[in-house]
Amino acid sequence: MLLSFQTALIPNNKQETLFRKASGVARHAYNWANATIQNVLEIRKDDKSVKIPSAIDLHKKLVAEIKSQHDVPNCVISRQANRWFIAIKYETEQPTVFSDRPTVGVDIGIKELAVCSDGKVFSNPKAYRRMSKRLKRSQRRVSKKVKGSKNRSKAVRKLAKIHAKVSNIRQDAIHKLTHHLPKNHSEVRIEDLHVKAFLKNHKLAGAIADCGMYEFQRQLEYKTEKFQSKLILVDRFFPSSQICSNCGNHRHKMPLKNRVYICPDCGHTEDRDLNAAKNIERWFEGIFIPSRSDLAVSSTVSACGVDKPLKSHLETTMNQEVNIKTAHVQLSLDLGSFG
Repeated sequence: MLLSFQTALIPNNKQETLFRKASGVARHAYNWANATIQNVLEIRKDDKSVKIPSAIDLHKKLVAEIKSQHDVPNCVISRQANRWFIAIKYETEQPTVFSDRPTVGVDIGIKELAVCSDGKVFSNPKAYRRMSKRLKRSQRRVSKKVKGSKNRSKAVRKLAKIHAKVSNIRQDAIHKLTHHLPKNHSEVRIEDLHVKAFLKNHKLAGAIADCGMYEFQRQLEYKTEKFQSKLILVDRFFPSSQICSNCGNHRHKMPLKNRVYICPDCGHTEDRDLNAAKNIERWFEGIFIPSRSDLAVSSTVSACGVDKPLKSHLETTMNQEVNIKTAHVQLSLDLGSFG
């Protein structure tokens, strides 16, 4: 199988100069594509049948020209903040794994990065949240510097270092998790989350982005192939947090603020995320999903099935009581006028 290996480089001044020249290839490619499009537009003034090349057409043409001039090397040199990296592709045999590995359900969250159905919890480093104050200070320093000045360049480099640190902390946590799951399990089941829709929630967008949910699924896709395991995407509409993992029958609303699942039928009490992970593990296509309980959707019952009137219900009751008292006083006054 083909894998990619990336490592940091410590170049000397001469090597870094060559790296910087190589980094200008992107600008060269843009200018080449821009010139190509301009030539096509000039030709189309006289001949409208000439097709304007798409981005894919330009990419194929550029690769063909480069291959005709040079050998295309099997490595990529990149720069992040003030550090240089090299990525190399290489062929290797698939690692040996145990054949009797169990199946695991994984609930991805904000409070914890992931909770597995076997009880293992992987903490969320919350890198962006931890570094947010430093990021804000660095961004303010950049905005106060004069554009084009050396001081602004220094401030931009410091800001880039902080962003790189945030990214590295997040990537480290995700890589360790996505390595552990397929290596030790034959099937990994996760919810097919619609991350773009979640990011539209402005109250949770920052926390969701800090978890790296999209990157988590992307890495699992190729690492399950590497370890000869299987990735199962559970239907995103499956109410894993609302069903009791013990009796499997009761279903009721579970707002995010409720962190403990209490089943009003069998009395089963469990951490919300662990309960969801167990339901994800036992999911299969066409699984029976209980209808929502009438008790749970009642305005006088909380999400965990405990009697607790809602604020709107209390206000309605108080208004009714005031109206009754007012009507009683008015009736007494009206009867008094007949005396």
